[in-house]
Amino acid sequence: MTQPLLQIKDLQVKFKTEDGMVTAVNNLNFSLNQGETLGIVGESGSGKSQTAFAIMGLLAKNGQTSGSVQFNGKEILGLPEKALNQIRAEQIAMIFQDPMTSLNPYLRVGEQLAEVLMLHKGMSKTDAWAESLKMLDAVKIPEAAKRIKMYPHEFSGGMRQRVMIAMALLCRPKLLIADEPTTALDVTVQAQIMALLNDLKRDFNTTIIMITHDLGVVAGICDRVLVMYAGRTMAYGPTDEIFYHPTHPYTMGLLGAVPRLDAPDGEELATIKGNPPNLLRLPTGCPFQERCDKAMDICRQEPPELKFLPKERQRACHWEHPYHSNV
Repeated sequence: MTQPLLQIKDLQVKFKTEDGMVTAVNNLNFSLNQGETLGIVGESGSGKSQTAFAIMGLLAKNGQTSGSVQFNGKEILGLPEKALNQIRAEQIAMIFQDPMTSLNPYLRVGEQLAEVLMLHKGMSKTDAWAESLKMLDAVKIPEAAKRIKMYPHEFSGGMRQRVMIAMALLCRPKLLIADEPTTALDVTVQAQIMALLNDLKRDFNTTIIMITHDLGVVAGICDRVLVMYAGRTMAYGPTDEIFYHPTHPYTMGLLGAVPRLDAPDGEELATIKGNPPNLLRLPTGCPFQERCDKAMDICRQEPPELKFLPKERQRACHWEHPYHSNV
């Protein structure tokens, strides 16, 4: 059996605050093979970004982690900063939500790109500049030879995001984590960025973790989907199975809240009632039970186990969906 490129076991992320200990990620488990794309979805506060920061070793100072994060068969959770710096960019890279705050406004784009190669690959400035220019071409930035000499504020939001993707891919990392890469972009540019990531996945065989609120993005690029709520796994499995045969009430609620072009005129947009729980005071039992229209007495008393189902699915729910009896 092929060893997974990334394997997460019982990952917990906690933050010490003045009000108490906040559990942002609670016993998370998943694995990812080389060349696969995993979409992590869920409402704000579900633990998506903190999972990525834990993998990268970028948690805030009050953050604590436990469990296991194995990359290429080696444990990387809790590695010293110096060891993590050798892995970051070279083997694992990340694209952050806001490219404007991730780029230095005082340096030309080319200088920032070249610095990555000079630091991690030991290239000369001339060679690093030439390689940076090739990567700007690869991410389809027009007139790359001209734009490489420009400052970040001279780029549009979509072009800045392309620069960030180019920077992340300079060292040909095996794993690329994209944290809401299309959030601040208009629909047309979003489509271009997603097409670009699909091309890069094909051309470089890059493994991708896509963190997003946009289920359309997941449907277009991801092989597998992890649905998170209150730091826990609600559902996990192949994208087609999760999207076309959703069996967890939370997944069904997320999909039902997506606007449809074929919806009848005047039809109200479906919503998930209530708000996500306070992570300082999680309800007893299932964290979703206060908002779930399928909740039973057992849901209020016992947290559901994450069970393995047919077709490589996992699900944490006491309610038995009729689909289960047919697979």
